[in-house]
Amino acid sequence: MYNYVAVASSTALVYDWALMFGQELELVWKHHFSLVTVLYLCVRYGGILYSFIFILGTIPSISLTDLSCNVISIVQSCISVVENVTLGAIMIIRLHAMYQESRIMLAFLVVVFLALTITSIVIMAVQRDHYSFEEFILSGTYQCVNMGGVVSARLTATTWILGAVWEVLALCLAIRVAVKHICESRRFRSTGQIIGDCFTVLIKTHVLYFTFFAAVSCFILGSISPEIWNSISVGVQVYFGILNILLPLQMFVLGPRLILSIRQYHAKLMANSEAGTGITTISFQDPTNVSTSGGMY
Repeated sequence: MYNYVAVASSTALVYDWALMFGQELELVWKHHFSLVTVLYLCVRYGGILYSFIFILGTIPSISLTDLSCNVISIVQSCISVVENVTLGAIMIIRLHAMYQESRIMLAFLVVVFLALTITSIVIMAVQRDHYSFEEFILSGTYQCVNMGGVVSARLTATTWILGAVWEVLALCLAIRVAVKHICESRRFRSTGQIIGDCFTVLIKTHVLYFTFFAAVSCFILGSISPEIWNSISVGVQVYFGILNILLPLQMFVLGPRLILSIRQYHAKLMANSEAGTGITTISFQDPTNVSTSGGMY
């Protein structure tokens, strides 16, 4: 069943890439080069690489040694770490800009994110002692089976709990500053409306991303249950199949859209502006002093 899940997940990623490539061409490749451009490319194309490796490890007709199964697992884990760090960096840049480039906020976000990330990496290193894959022949097909047991699943769940702490913090900070700016923008007309609309775009994409993250986290936390982990029933296979579809969508589809959505909004502002210019940065200032110069986004 996992080979069908891998194909479905990878197809969704490639389809989204093809669907959004026109926007990517205009908003990324033709846009000024910046740190966010690098982060976007890492998330988008790292996700495609991850999906192909996922397929390689689930093709039933290909025989893989135990070593090959473990190598594939390690590579997937490394890509996941890089992608999560990249997504965290995108969140830090968004929040830093939303808080008017406050150095105190930047320092706070960096310290919290590094602490949680380093802790998660240490847990993953410990997990390797309880985490191994072996090749089995099931119903005439070759499959890499995780032999880590419940201990490995609990360590994985712990890293996701740490990730959830970061995502909840980021969402609360984003909603707080967005509500503040939207309320303040009501006192102004044109400029205030622009600020309010831009924060609305940021919050919508953030909430959608967080919703998928929360769903994935619930599935992972539920997987540590012995009734699920020690079962090979069809229901459990469907459970992990849904998880393996939601996880790539959250990281590799909604992650890039965190950047594309705001750049698309800025492009519309520029196209509709009578003066031919618009806000091209998410480095928001007070409504009476809005920056119109190029920024990180």
